[in-house]
Amino acid sequence: MWTTIKKRKVDYEGRRFQDRWKLAYFFTDIQNNCVCLICQDTVAVFKEFNIRRHYQTKHASYDNLTGVQRREKLEQLESALTTQQSICAIKSEPDDNTTQASYEVATLIAKHCKPFTDGEFIKDCLMKIVETICPEKKHEFANVCLDHNTVVQRIEDISIAIKRQLEVKGAKFEFFSLACDESTDASNTAQLLIFLRGVDRDMNVSEELLELQGLTGQTTGTDLFVSLCSAVDDMNLPWNKVSGIITDGTPAMADEQSGLATLVCNKVAEDGGKAIKLHCIIHQEVLCAKHLKYEHVMKPVITAINSIRSKARCHHQFQQYLLDIQAEYGDVVYHSDVRWLSRGSALHHFYFLKEEIGQFLASKGQPMPELSDPVWLADLAFLVDITRHLNALNTSLQGENAAVSQLYSHIKAFGTKLQLFQKHLLQRPPNPAHFPLLQEIMTSLSQNNVSAQMRKYAADMASLAEEFQQRFQDFAAIEKEITLFSSPFSVRPDEAPDHLQMELIELQCDIECCSRHQQLPLVSFYRQLDKSRFRRIRTFAMKMLSLFGSTYLCEKTFSVMNFNKNCVRTRLNDSHLRDILRIKTTVCEPDLAFVMQSRSYYYHQLSAEKLSG
Repeated sequence: MWTTIKKRKVDYEGRRFQDRWKLAYFFTDIQNNCVCLICQDTVAVFKEFNIRRHYQTKHASYDNLTGVQRREKLEQLESALTTQQSICAIKSEPDDNTTQASYEVATLIAKHCKPFTDGEFIKDCLMKIVETICPEKKHEFANVCLDHNTVVQRIEDISIAIKRQLEVKGAKFEFFSLACDESTDASNTAQLLIFLRGVDRDMNVSEELLELQGLTGQTTGTDLFVSLCSAVDDMNLPWNKVSGIITDGTPAMADEQSGLATLVCNKVAEDGGKAIKLHCIIHQEVLCAKHLKYEHVMKPVITAINSIRSKARCHHQFQQYLLDIQAEYGDVVYHSDVRWLSRGSALHHFYFLKEEIGQFLASKGQPMPELSDPVWLADLAFLVDITRHLNALNTSLQGENAAVSQLYSHIKAFGTKLQLFQKHLLQRPPNPAHFPLLQEIMTSLSQNNVSAQMRKYAADMASLAEEFQQRFQDFAAIEKEITLFSSPFSVRPDEAPDHLQMELIELQCDIECCSRHQQLPLVSFYRQLDKSRFRRIRTFAMKMLSLFGSTYLCEKTFSVMNFNKNCVRTRLNDSHLRDILRIKTTVCEPDLAFVMQSRSYYYHQLSAEKLSG
């Protein structure tokens, strides 16, 4: 197309052509092809022989034009070309709009996890709307291409653009950390998910998907490490800027000798850096919650729930029964051991429907004797109450862009709560103020039973507190750094690292900085610190700010992966799955104008290669 041609003056200097004035009828386009201004044909190679042969063969009559006539003819040809280019530019504007619309729709398809073939359905819907509302625009909407192959290509282009933006961001990172997790998709392919959390000099935090890599062989720590190295090197990220890595607790990830986290820390040390190895704070909280087994409570509850919900007819009758008596909840909830909040939801619904469940099961000839045992009911109420506290902690640990100091403060606070619970339960009389359901059941227990039960619950609180203390030793190992980062004005300078002590004294004696620390968010406070005066403290803050505290992003993205690659889309390959997840999880806005320009240049390059071939 002439709209892609950039007309420019021909450089006569250094050329050996005898008839140089004849070159005025030729120009070079953006692909360095020699184009005749008269007939607009392309000369294969910009050499004297080729140009002379073309000119003498097709345009020998122009030899009669000399002087002013030649210049006027040249201006006339240039004017005609300019007019043609302007007409084509106007004509191409709607084409650009339809292409951009195609990219926008493809982006929405990826973000909403829809099949690629939905593009054709969307276009059918658009055409019906246009035919009804504005039929005169029908031909413009018909030019929007949304077939299956086009949507796939659009998603690939957008994913490449987002990756390019991430590469530009990565070049500005002062520190970055990695979050890694591995899971199996619907086609039984192991997928390694790698997220990146980076911080630049201005304290801007970026959390982006680095890579999703399918593992066709084994999934040992070495295999995971090789895949991780290829992803980091492909993005041109320096290893000495890795501040930490966080994983789940599987041996392939966390083994002290050959786990992925250990291998990454060794790699960073070889390049002159130091990385912190952490175990996901949410995973550890879930493991702590499982410490309170209470199997004598959970087994009857799960059995009752399964007996109600396993048979469709029985389940429907139970729901209708709850509807007839206007119960507080309309159904019981399945318990799933792999879901973080599942046990709390199942126990909560069961407790508030315990009378209705007992009556319904009795009518079915399946009585539940535990519901008439006050001690068992007290254990149930205690388990519901403590699980509610644990679920509230789990929810506070979830979310994006959470600093490691924020997450660890929730764990520290819960440890203090456990000590308070234990103290209240051992009082005489006991004070179950933070266990409202247990407080209700206590009225049906004798005094001796109350004392015995409270001592048992207090012992469980002590055991749970000890489990929390043991589980979070990796976070406790960096507690001083976390405290210095989150509360620099409450740390004694002699307890800080040597290279930070002088600047820390200057910071603590600065009244204006102290006032800003109390008023501003932590990131904004460090962002406003003087770069030359507090250079080392800012560097320390950037490193702490870059640390992941959990693999929440990985878990969330695996849910998206399973939603996209399900039992009816098992043929979705790893490359397309990665593109979808990158578009779904990114906060970057792809530059569609640049994507379209790159795609257009690629097609013209391809056309030029075909013509030259």
